[in-house]
Amino acid sequence: MANVSLNRKRAKLKQVLGIRARLALLAVILVVPLMLERIRSLEDARVKQIAQATTEFTTVARHSADAQREVISSVETILKSEAFIRASAGGVSKSCDVLRASLPTSLPWIRTLLIAGQDGRIQCSTNNMYVGLDLSDRPYFQQAQETGRFVLSDFLLSKPLLTPSVMAVYPVSAFSGTADAVVLATVNLDWMSKIMNNLGGRSGISAVLVDSTGTVLAAPADQHSAVGRPLDNLPLMSAIADMALRSDQDEGSLSFIAVDGSRRAVSYIRIAGTNARLIASIDEDRVSAAVSRDIRTAYLQLAFVVVFVLLGALIAAEKLVIKPIEMLADMAKRFGEGDLSARAARNRLPAEFVPLARAFNAMAAQLGQRERELIASNDRLTVMASIDMLSGLANRRGFQSRLDFEWMRAQQYDSNLSLLMIDVDHFKLFNDTYGHLEGDSCLTRIGETLSGIAADTMGFAARYGGEEFCLLLPNTDLTRAIEIGETARAAVLRLCLPHITSSHMIVTVSIGVAAARPHETLRPGDLIEAADAALYAAKHRGRNTVVEHGLVQESEGAAEMAMAG
Repeated sequence: MANVSLNRKRAKLKQVLGIRARLALLAVILVVPLMLERIRSLEDARVKQIAQATTEFTTVARHSADAQREVISSVETILKSEAFIRASAGGVSKSCDVLRASLPTSLPWIRTLLIAGQDGRIQCSTNNMYVGLDLSDRPYFQQAQETGRFVLSDFLLSKPLLTPSVMAVYPVSAFSGTADAVVLATVNLDWMSKIMNNLGGRSGISAVLVDSTGTVLAAPADQHSAVGRPLDNLPLMSAIADMALRSDQDEGSLSFIAVDGSRRAVSYIRIAGTNARLIASIDEDRVSAAVSRDIRTAYLQLAFVVVFVLLGALIAAEKLVIKPIEMLADMAKRFGEGDLSARAARNRLPAEFVPLARAFNAMAAQLGQRERELIASNDRLTVMASIDMLSGLANRRGFQSRLDFEWMRAQQYDSNLSLLMIDVDHFKLFNDTYGHLEGDSCLTRIGETLSGIAADTMGFAARYGGEEFCLLLPNTDLTRAIEIGETARAAVLRLCLPHITSSHMIVTVSIGVAAARPHETLRPGDLIEAADAALYAAKHRGRNTVVEHGLVQESEGAAEMAMAG
């Protein structure tokens, strides 16, 4: 009885683990890892996106901090000039006249210039409503007199209009050596906020400039309501206010969970020469919101696909596998029972059971075709890896390969090898003036021009990097290379590409020429260094010129670069 019961259990287990269940399990095993891999890749993408956004925003914040320092430095420079004038003018009247005439229109962030006497009363100002005000009780006034150095105040409301501003102070005693007047300037905080506009308008990102007490001095336009408010009153900043303001470090960063539950990364940078700090905060959840939605969608897709695959596997197994097998088994049974006329009804079998061998052959043919296509794709990628897509010329990698080859060939045949390093003059100004699209178009035109010259001279043109090109000239001596360099320079001039920030009003190039006869003591890098040195000399000679630089051999056998012309 025990054996019968055990056999029944085995039969039920085999039925449960039959082909239907196995196919369903196989389908799940195939699908689930793919979906989990997609989810994992999305998680990695979220981490990378947050890291990239943090790095990018920290860089932008650092640049903004540098710009704020430039503003403060310009104010300090003006105050030093006024203090020097007051120290040397020898009188209130004369120095006041100079003061009223010296407010620079190019520095609109300076609202008012003032001179206060030793007693703290304003003697003269570019705005007469301030004359007579007593500043002797102001901390910034006292600090400037005590330290004898430039001082930038905390946030204040400028009297009598109660305009938000900060005061910059410089004592005349820094020049006169004795207690004397103090020169002041009111700084327009609106201008400091404008400098921070590149930090605004981004989802999940906030940035403010605060003084030593934590009061907001400036903020981007979309966060301007924070100006004049203490940092503790800003929900997304209050958690790090104390740490950022009390830190002895010039800059730092930290991560924390805000009161609203969001994960935030914060960076703070001290404005050099002041107690002001620029604080930038990133909401990691909002920055990665799109990826998070994709991850949730991926989980839902995983559940849907698993259910769909299970149902599909069961239905497919029943129709495409179980029934054909049962039909073939029934035919075999009939044939075994002696029915020699039993045949498989081919029209009732799935097509896969009839031409099985033919299907495998077709699959093999397709795989062979795919293999050939893959090899061809790899060949194309190899070529593309050596081509600069913008100019159509070889890139730096392709140039280095060609240089090594031409160097060995020149050494084998004891022939000359010349190199032209070509740099577009003032290209950064061109980009700043006309934009990057016009900059790319300019590089494309120059690349086409150099390609034509390379074809005419049996040379090899490449884009070395950025706005720098090179032209490799096999079997060419220095004299001929200089002629080709002049041809290239003139060809670029003939393009007549407008460049209003250049003294020539059109795009020009500077060209460094170097030539060598390769041997064991020289290496290809020496030729590049010589051409680079010549290019450097061409730029210092005023640009739009060709300068040669040759490689010579000392008697001891050591390679040395020397000017040939």
